[in-house]
Amino acid sequence: MLPLMSKVAASLLVSASTLFNPTTPKTLSFDASAYVTADHQIRIAVQKSAEVPVNVVLRNKSYEVLYQHNIGKKEDKYAVKLNVNDLADGEYELEIKSSEGSIVKQLNVSSLPVQKLIRTIAMN
Repeated sequence: MLPLMSKVAASLLVSASTLFNPTTPKTLSFDASAYVTADHQIRIAVQKSAEVPVNVVLRNKSYEVLYQHNIGKKEDKYAVKLNVNDLADGEYELEIKSSEGSIVKQLNVSSLPVQKLIRTIAMN
């Protein structure tokens, strides 16, 4: 019984922070969530409570824009799954922003070996 090794792209949102002055708490007119799905995609959801445009941007370590979507004033919800299988291993930044402020999440993509066990059952 030998384990079969394969490589799969694994993604991990390692930290999240909302950017604005902590001494003057301010509530953004949008909320956003981002997580990695079981099939190694990034699921992004944005819910707005006011008519403000919101911009979703995925950048690499060199700040090159890899994905961008502008959510218009009249749209109150937005959701998307981003496939990261074609991204090179490394650090990425996901930013969801409006004129009021932004939410920034750090993303680390790496290829990790995954063990797939083969089990055999024998009966006499």
